[in-house]
Amino acid sequence: MWLQKTISLKPRKRGFHLIDDEILSAIPELANVKMGLLHLLLKHTSASLTLNENADPTVRHDFESHFNHFVPEDAPYYRHTYEGSDDMPAHIKSTIIGVSHSIPITQGQLNLGTWQGIYLCEHRNHGGSRQLVITLNGEV
Repeated sequence: MWLQKTISLKPRKRGFHLIDDEILSAIPELANVKMGLLHLLLKHTSASLTLNENADPTVRHDFESHFNHFVPEDAPYYRHTYEGSDDMPAHIKSTIIGVSHSIPITQGQLNLGTWQGIYLCEHRNHGGSRQLVITLNGEV
């Protein structure tokens, strides 16, 4: 079985946001897959996707704080500045974190670790809705 959908994620403020529920609600077909892969591709260059700890909300705050320190705004060597002071750092953060993931499927569920969740990492102050391509492949 192959299935591919592009969904629009709801707009979010800058930060790290769990999106598992939004993804799972878009693919009820997942329940029929015995074994397979779910591939996610975020079609943007100023946001990213990551898998990480989903239990403690302070993790999200710490991610945002660290990446803002690690990749500062208004660095004097940035040349790509005409889209705002958050734009070039957003591109760099997206490159570092990445925009895609493949997740195994076992018995109709994502085979993630106990404390793993899927994050949209919004690196722009006003990123807007983000497009996510979901590709599901597996044995039904």
